[in-house]
Amino acid sequence: MRIGLPRYEGRIFRPPSEADALIVQATLGCSWNHCTYCDMYRDKEFSLRPLDAVIEDLEGIPHELRPRIEKLFVADGDALVMEMDRWVPILEKAHALYPNLRRVSCYAMARNINAKSVDELKELRSLGLSTLYIGPESGDDITLKRIAKGDTFEGHMKAAEKAHAADLKMSVIALLGIGQDRSEEHALETARLVTEMDPAYFAALTVTIVPGTPLAKLAAKGRFEVPPIEELLRELQTMVRFAKPSDALFRTNHASNYLPLAGRLPRDGDAIVDVIERALSGEIPLRPEHHRGL
Repeated sequence: MRIGLPRYEGRIFRPPSEADALIVQATLGCSWNHCTYCDMYRDKEFSLRPLDAVIEDLEGIPHELRPRIEKLFVADGDALVMEMDRWVPILEKAHALYPNLRRVSCYAMARNINAKSVDELKELRSLGLSTLYIGPESGDDITLKRIAKGDTFEGHMKAAEKAHAADLKMSVIALLGIGQDRSEEHALETARLVTEMDPAYFAALTVTIVPGTPLAKLAAKGRFEVPPIEELLRELQTMVRFAKPSDALFRTNHASNYLPLAGRLPRDGDAIVDVIERALSGEIPLRPEHHRGL
């Protein structure tokens, strides 16, 4: 049974692995909200929900259902931006209410992590926050600037160092096809960034032109187009071949991708590279276009 909340403002987004999590909206929208490809929070002006409303949502789950809650995802876009005086009561209340809660997670930007001290991050970890979903999208600084990501290779690397120091797990996301004429640089630098960040989880999505975004406006002017499938798969192949995290669970199970893959990097890197090559040769079928989505 899916446990839901009685109230939520606007559209709701969460990582695929949080499908069975209780989702509590602590912020509205994204504090950055400039990324050219993203429309997730463009219908919202960023704000913090009243703390008492967040606590009420946590308390609103019926007593008989509370033991079933093992995962909590704190929304919206980059909830780590919240100050400690909001995070601490949310985490304390969640663990007081849900006896079997084993994981609390949220989206985060590198700048959010870098704005907090290691001691603050350690405190959040001690209170139950365990996983941060970070979307560098690329390790190529020129690409990062083009897509208005708001962070750099160096910024992401420093954020990862602080997360590791606080024993926070990271799930890092790359975006295939966003590099345009810098496809090779995008793939190689992303692989290098994944190696440096050394996340517990690494996933790849495929860029989609969403109406109303700056990227859609560029596409309408002929200044951006989604690369051919072969180029997308070559980017993925390069990322897998050269990314050398200590031991990361790798997935391309997002609906935007043409080729769902799974394994561990670097252990299964060679086998995954071979599967991609077989897909490129037509030996392995790709996901049909009408089955793809966001």
